[in-house]
Amino acid sequence: MLQLDSFLPYRLNVLAKRVSKALARQYEDRFGISIPEWRVLAILGREQPLSSNDIVDRSQMDKAKVSRAVTALVERGILARATHPQDQRLLRLSFTAEGRALYDRVAPLALDWERDFLAGLTAEERAALLGLVDRLEKRLGEMGEG
Repeated sequence: MLQLDSFLPYRLNVLAKRVSKALARQYEDRFGISIPEWRVLAILGREQPLSSNDIVDRSQMDKAKVSRAVTALVERGILARATHPQDQRLLRLSFTAEGRALYDRVAPLALDWERDFLAGLTAEERAALLGLVDRLEKRLGEMGEG
């Protein structure tokens, strides 16, 4: 019989949602950005310009959710759209000056929250956790699941 309390996919999903909601409280009230908008900003903070499809691929978010987040961020002047130099059908997204400033204020908050959250683990446990997550992601790839 399936016991949800010990079924790893269920436990990971619940934990991920709780973590996401807890972290979101740190930036939603202060900066007025949603979880999908933050994920878009976080991805662009690492690499830009990117297309919406690139963001979908990197985030594993639904295409419609990414599209809504991107539209909201463009309308607020946080992101800019430009056409791709080799393919005018493709739009590339990057930070505006305001967007960069926002990211530079929100990212340290996220890192502080993560540090606080992981403070309950030893350095060895944190390293082991990250190693196990890497192995599970690799295993999904081997199984043809992503």
